[in-house]
Amino acid sequence: MTAYDAVVLAGGTATRLGGADKPGLSVGGRALLDRVLTACSGAATTVVVGGRRGTARPVEWAREDPAGGGPLAALDAGLRHTTAESVLVLSADLPFLAAPAVDALLDALGRTGHDGVLCTDPDGRDQPLVAVYRAEPLRREFALLVTRHGSLAGLPLRLLTAGLDLARIDAGPLASFDCDTWEDLAAARARIREHGSVLDEWITAVKDELGIELDVDTSVLLDLARDAAHGVARPAAPLTTFLVGYAAAQAGGAGKDVADAARRAAALANRWAAEAEASDGPKNEAG
Repeated sequence: MTAYDAVVLAGGTATRLGGADKPGLSVGGRALLDRVLTACSGAATTVVVGGRRGTARPVEWAREDPAGGGPLAALDAGLRHTTAESVLVLSADLPFLAAPAVDALLDALGRTGHDGVLCTDPDGRDQPLVAVYRAEPLRREFALLVTRHGSLAGLPLRLLTAGLDLARIDAGPLASFDCDTWEDLAAARARIREHGSVLDEWITAVKDELGIELDVDTSVLLDLARDAAHGVARPAAPLTTFLVGYAAAQAGGAGKDVADAARRAAALANRWAAEAEASDGPKNEAG
């Protein structure tokens, strides 16, 4: 995997949101900015360009000069804090961006000699703030733009991308979905509660909130909860899964420790249930 730094643009005026603090708006109980930071957690250095705030993980902070100078000025400010040869560039309002999309961008860059790789949206439009760039061509283009225009303030992103040799990938229909309006925000909040995604969204949110990095087979835990509830008593389900988590933490906290503890507890619940059924069954008549 290509080593990289990340620059997340979290400024702007959010005019279509009435000037609301867009990076701080929540989807699934997590701030939009924190959701993006989770997606790029593999970055060696993560720079957030915007006003300081509490974040789910440590980041470096930068501000564009002048303040409100636009995305090019913001990207330049963030780039000055990076040292990696590749820089992931993201906006802070991408509720569905996830690590696989980031990996796809980095893999594509590693396979080509291009200056960068952009995501395209479902309509085929370039998304220069869901992209990875080689740092040296970026710095070169910034220097040329300053020489030509005197300043980066107010310049459109297309002036930067026009001077770069870029590849494009489709990282999925939701990777570049952004929240520019209240309608976008409402749609994002509704989507994560859909039946097919709500469980994964909830588990990710809990891990993020607790600062846990652990891949667990949720079906194993759900089966355990079912067996404990049916074979022992309904309150046994949450208490048993808690004890499994505690045992796994004592053992080192790896995903295999959770799976092993869950299998052992499920087997115990099944033995418990079988014993109860045998005790409640017909008694052999004596004599």
